[in-house]
Amino acid sequence: MLDIQNIELHYGAARALRGVSLTAEPGKVTTVLGRNGVGKTTLLRAITGRQPISAGSMTWEEADLAKMRADARARAGIASVPQGREIFPLLTVQENLETGYAALPRALRHIPDDVFELFPVLKDMLGRRGGDLSGGQQQQLAIGRAMVMRPRLLVLDEPTEGIQPSIIQDIGRAITYLRNRGDMAILLVEQYFEFARDLCDSFAVMERGQIIKAGTRDQMNEDELRGMLTV
Repeated sequence: MLDIQNIELHYGAARALRGVSLTAEPGKVTTVLGRNGVGKTTLLRAITGRQPISAGSMTWEEADLAKMRADARARAGIASVPQGREIFPLLTVQENLETGYAALPRALRHIPDDVFELFPVLKDMLGRRGGDLSGGQQQQLAIGRAMVMRPRLLVLDEPTEGIQPSIIQDIGRAITYLRNRGDMAILLVEQYFEFARDLCDSFAVMERGQIIKAGTRDQMNEDELRGMLTV
């Protein structure tokens, strides 16, 4: 389980995270909601090792994440689907998927079948350059690349941003499939409320670098949450 307790994070003198606590468990989707600029992406950068925390604790499978480099976190089973996808535009689809091998032992360096079962368009485009794909196809590629790493914690940063509805449905089905396997914790940052509501087992709402509301899906008051997310 991912267990975050009272973490703080600073960019210079600016305090970006304020006493954030959160958990993510295998077989469940934890959704982090909030408007732009409230600290959601910063939280994910802290978890994946792209930005150091200044206080608090983060543990994953009883390991102290704060003491681990980003590459060590990847080898420990943490995979990220970043906002903006960050695929390699000049590499082919196959080469982009194979970049996920870096964190794996040699025996596991192959693309799992479920990548192509969930996203068959990727199999049809293995020889195409990543930059030639549509935005939705690039998002599928970014998720597929993370799946290649066989993660036990999958972190997704606004996977529906700028994506057409049909591919949003494909992404939702993929997240549901991965959650139902039961061997992966999923942390989903999202602004598309209906997408997040339908997938989450628990939720947290961020405002100004802190969590102001949290609970299980059964405790969710939709009207209240929509009000918190309205600009």
